[in-house]
Amino acid sequence: MAETTAMDPQGEVFNFAQYLLDCNTGHAARLAYVDDQRALRYGELAHGVQAVAAAIKASGVRREERVFLLMHDCVDWPCAFLGAMYCGSVPVAANTLLKAEDYAYMLAKSRSQLAVVSQALLSVLLEAMALGPHELRQVVVSRAVHPLPEGCVAMEDWLAAQAALAQCAPTHPQDPGFWLFSSGSTGRPKATVHSHANPYWTAKLYGQDVLALHAGDVCFSAAKLFFAYGLGNALSFPLSVGATTVLMAERPTPDAVFHRLQGGVGGQKPTAFYGAPTFFAAMLASPALPTAQAMALRLVSSAGEALPADIGQRFKAHFGVDIVDGIGSTEMLHIYLSNRPEQVRYGTTGWPVPGYDIALRDDAGQEVPDGETGDLFIRGPSAAMPYWGNRDDMLKVSGVYVSPFEVESTLIEHSAVLEAAVIGVPDADGLTKTKAYVVRKAGQDVSAEELKAFVKDRLAPFKYPRIIEFVAELPKTATGKIQRFKLRALSAGQA
Repeated sequence: MAETTAMDPQGEVFNFAQYLLDCNTGHAARLAYVDDQRALRYGELAHGVQAVAAAIKASGVRREERVFLLMHDCVDWPCAFLGAMYCGSVPVAANTLLKAEDYAYMLAKSRSQLAVVSQALLSVLLEAMALGPHELRQVVVSRAVHPLPEGCVAMEDWLAAQAALAQCAPTHPQDPGFWLFSSGSTGRPKATVHSHANPYWTAKLYGQDVLALHAGDVCFSAAKLFFAYGLGNALSFPLSVGATTVLMAERPTPDAVFHRLQGGVGGQKPTAFYGAPTFFAAMLASPALPTAQAMALRLVSSAGEALPADIGQRFKAHFGVDIVDGIGSTEMLHIYLSNRPEQVRYGTTGWPVPGYDIALRDDAGQEVPDGETGDLFIRGPSAAMPYWGNRDDMLKVSGVYVSPFEVESTLIEHSAVLEAAVIGVPDADGLTKTKAYVVRKAGQDVSAEELKAFVKDRLAPFKYPRIIEFVAELPKTATGKIQRFKLRALSAGQA
């Protein structure tokens, strides 16, 4: 049997944090991260990871016990996340835009022993702690403002009390590495456990083999680090090749993103940008849309929801760069079906990522013929350990399946429509009818009847939305995914 090391994701010992540090041995001076306040070079990142690991152990957290991370994207985030993995504990990355009730649920579910929290989020964490039972022993505050409440410690003081941990925990590739909560697009967020090996495979099979990221890239993700998509974009992928990553604490808006894409943070102009379809639509609709010459983009990636062809084509026409659309999930950690940087076919999700098996199956589990509708089955090395989500968004209208995405894509081709979301609602007879929630572009006007006729002209007659409601905005997750369960609840309340 071949000798195994911490670098072997198929061996007996593999620690993902140590793997990333090993990938950048000899490049201590290379820039790893830059945010609005600090820059972190690879040598400083390694020290930060080992310092966090030592402090976690000194706090009494044991291997496989959870560490709750409620942090805005900043250079402390990768240190905390990888530091927890380095010492064998399990970081739980939490969405920063939820309410105290959600965090109380997550704390209870994870039985986290320690929390690392951004100063701006400390009050909501304390509120969550007061709402229900939890097992937190200590709260560590990133970029703390003194004085802190009792039981809280500033991160810099917490780290200074211990010498950095020189040796990582000898974890197995399939040991629990970290938790992510699903984005909540179908209901209450669900805990998804990933192993130490899983992010290795997404970085290798997609970040390197498909996107071809390299050490000269500067990466910037509108999707935050707590999201599976953002974790790959801004941590696993760039660190595995020695690239630089720009982090943004604030919520992404077109203006905030344009500022960074034009080198407004540390003079770093991103070459690789990651977003979601709804955000690309907002970018293109912004009056402050920069020119292609003001940026340095060579690669643009999209996930979260299927990319409408019209958005991809307009983006390419303006910036001269294709959007590489793919589909992934929290359960598979990143993208498993995707277009390619040099092979983009708008209106499709592309081809299986090498290393993943993809099949469309019917209700009996049999593969369906080409051109037929079925459920998507995925098998690959990055699949989550104990949880697998199963969701079906197809609508059956008058006995025929209708894809909400197809109707949404057609609606936003109208010049007056910014965004659209389609759900199924029961009529007086209990039959499913399609309903569209539509956001008009600023200063534009269009009637429901005009939009129905517009869709009828482009799709089969049975596919047009029977009901159209105009709204100021659509409910979304922090990563820009439309929360259709909220639209269904809204519609049910109106019935």
